[in-house]
Formats: sequence, C-alpha cells, structure tokens
Amino acid sequence: MAGAAPDTDRDPSGAAPATLPLRFAYHRAVAPLVWALVAVGLVEMTVTHLLVALWSHTAALALSVLTLGGLVWLVRALLAMKRRPVLLDRERLILQVGTIRRVDIPLQAIAGLRPSIEHAAMKRRSVLNLALLAYPNLVVDLVAPLPGRRGITTIAHRLDDPAAFAAAWKALGAGG
Repeated sequence: MAGAAPDTDRDPSGAAPATLPLRFAYHRAVAPLVWALVAVGLVEMTVTHLLVALWSHTAALALSVLTLGGLVWLVRALLAMKRRPVLLDRERLILQVGTIRRVDIPLQAIAGLRPSIEHAAMKRRSVLNLALLAYPNLVVDLVAPLPGRRGITTIAHRLDDPAAFAAAWKALGAGG
C-alpha cells in the first residue's frame, strides 16, 4: 500500500516476530490413548459394580463412586491439555501435561534435547515420562537433577509437532 507506515513489528529479514512464549501442543498425540483408558475405566466400573452388587450394594456403590471420581479427574486433566501447552521462551521451558504435572526448567539447566529414548531407559527412576501412554518424541536431558527424592535428570514428552519445537529451539539460540 502506498503511503502506509512501515511495519515496525517486523525484523529486517521480513519475518514476523514470534510472540513469546512459544506454544507447542501435545494433546493430539497424548489424549487419544488416555481417552481409551477412560473408556476402559467406564467398562471396568460397570462390570465391577454389577459383580460386587451381588455381594453388597453398599460396597458396589462405594467402589463406583470412587472409580467415577477418578475418571472425572482424568477427564478434567484431558480437557486441560489443550489449554496448557508446552511453553518455550528465551529463559525457560515449561513442560506440562494438563493439570497432572508441570515442570518449569531454566534453559541453562538443560544439557540437551534428543528425539527418542530407549525403552529400558524409560523405566529408570531418574526419568519423568510426561508422554503418559504415548511414546515420547522429545527427551530433555538436564545438567543437574531436579530437586526431589527421585533425582530426575531426564524428562520425556510427546509433542504433536516435534520438528517445529526443534526449529524454535534453534531459532532462540538454545540449541547451541
């Protein structure tokens, strides 16, 4: 447009600046398997209620209420996954999985990233698996263990677009 003021929000290369923190979804990769777990839980609750009701209606009702409470909590955590993405800015990386777990890591505390982890290594106490039932495609190695009894040195997660995360990581200069 002739006479229009130059766009001061753009850098000299012409690329639009990214709004920080950068957001990376994981719900499309993680949620389907957890929804399957909810479905299995509903079937299990029904069958258990019917079998236990043969013995005691009170016990069957109590078990059903406890199971239903757990399933409601799980559904709420699943719905929160879309609203709580993985966040990356110039100072920190926030890995989260709904309302279940959140880990805030300063970038200087990250030793490196890798795209996968061996199955046997996933079982180590020092590995925090935020991918839940899915297999991780982002592995964050830490310089020092996180505070706590487990001594977490590795965090695994499953992102919907790990290539976009890796590109953003490099663009922020965090990968070097």
